[in-house]
Amino acid sequence: MFVFVLQLREMFAGQSEIYLFAFFSTLVWALWIVKVVLSRRYRPVTAPYEVSTSVVIPVVDEPLDLFRSVLARIVAQRPDEVIVVINGAVNPALEQVSDEFAPLVRWVHTPIPGKRNAVMIGTRMSTGEITVLVDSDTVWTDGTLPELVKPFADPAVGGVTTRQRILEPERSWITRWADWLENTRALYSMPAQSALGQVGCLPGRTIAFRRRILMQVMDAFMNEKFLGVFLEVSDDRTLTNLTLKAGYRTVYQYSSLCYTDAPLKVKKLAKQQLRWARGSQYNTLRMLPWMLGHAPVLAVFFLTDILLPFLLFGTIAGWVYRSVSNTGTNLYEAILDTYTGLNGWFWVVALMIVSSVLSMSIRQIRHLHEKPSDFFRLPVFIIVSTFFLMPIRLLGFVRMAHASGWGTRAGAYGGGPENEDLMAELESAPGGAPVDLVDRVPDDHGHAVQTEVRRRRTAEATTPATPTPTRRRLNPLAAVPYGIAIALLALEALAYV
Repeated sequence: MFVFVLQLREMFAGQSEIYLFAFFSTLVWALWIVKVVLSRRYRPVTAPYEVSTSVVIPVVDEPLDLFRSVLARIVAQRPDEVIVVINGAVNPALEQVSDEFAPLVRWVHTPIPGKRNAVMIGTRMSTGEITVLVDSDTVWTDGTLPELVKPFADPAVGGVTTRQRILEPERSWITRWADWLENTRALYSMPAQSALGQVGCLPGRTIAFRRRILMQVMDAFMNEKFLGVFLEVSDDRTLTNLTLKAGYRTVYQYSSLCYTDAPLKVKKLAKQQLRWARGSQYNTLRMLPWMLGHAPVLAVFFLTDILLPFLLFGTIAGWVYRSVSNTGTNLYEAILDTYTGLNGWFWVVALMIVSSVLSMSIRQIRHLHEKPSDFFRLPVFIIVSTFFLMPIRLLGFVRMAHASGWGTRAGAYGGGPENEDLMAELESAPGGAPVDLVDRVPDDHGHAVQTEVRRRRTAEATTPATPTPTRRRLNPLAAVPYGIAIALLALEALAYV
């Protein structure tokens, strides 16, 4: 804030120098004001609404106690059915936990790892009017489901998401920071976008859609490419995009609350944030033509989300350049002349810290109202959000067209024509059930036994297979994000030369 004021004074004084940080701060404040104004119009739906629901839970591997708790809380709210889609390796422990809640809960298995394929399988098996997609580590609170379906009373609503927080946020600084980010989004971005009926990304920890919409967009969800790649990450954003483009409203239901886990290690957190950064920015560019024509406010939100890290990087790089080259106007000259030596720099640094904390506390006022003790953690929150997220966002942008699969799952469904044989197998099974689903059949005593499909695949798994070498194909469109990044940085460099 302190530097921003000094730069504005210089620019309004008629100086020819351009200050990127002034543009950065102006965008941040303008965006915050827009969110505050729009979010004040938001109201969650309160009237009860009865509708049939199917809950679909893709799962690879979860701690059994957590998964049991997840299922118990979902079952307690009596959806019409719960479908657990175990993907990847066979997992008898997860099967057993699912069996504890039969017959409301039934499980199926697909050897194809990846959430998107599991979502497709579960959706096709679902029968409810509303399909609720739930992450396997997401814990519902009392009333999550009945609150979540209330907005569907409006036939124009196609997708709804919940308010989401982090489980036990006091465990570490990482979980505390992640919970803070979630709450900020819940208090500003989500209600602002929901007031327009255009939530740009319905977060997928718990997300509900009209089943007919999912079936209508499933082919695009499973095959649509952009920049030459099928990017499996950001499935929630992709489904939200497709729902909006189909002409439906997407909204946020604040009164529906769930909790989810967060990484406890920095490396895992970085991988998670990189996956989100790639998926978010990939979908922003893919959705941009539609947003410019149908949702201009949404376009502004997501374009500034891409632009701000570049402006911040340019600002820091410019400060370094001007310090080394001794060019540009010394904004602190008056202070340094008044307080000489280290005294002067002490005042400069102190004013910068105090003004930054004051600026952030204003923009975080709703969160601080809920949790006043976080005021004393603001400097750490600012540093982590700035210097941890900025490089990840930049890296995610330039690498958005590099890989097509799920970032942490080998062999995941990759979408596109090269997977037509796989999809033909999935779709050719009798009764519409994919052939790779390992369903259970009861024996004479009512116990679940393996199907012939399971036995055959188990036998095949024990036979050593000859590895088939794969050749990575060059994707020339992967250079597009690099070109955009270079162009943006080149434009920023003009401000310093």
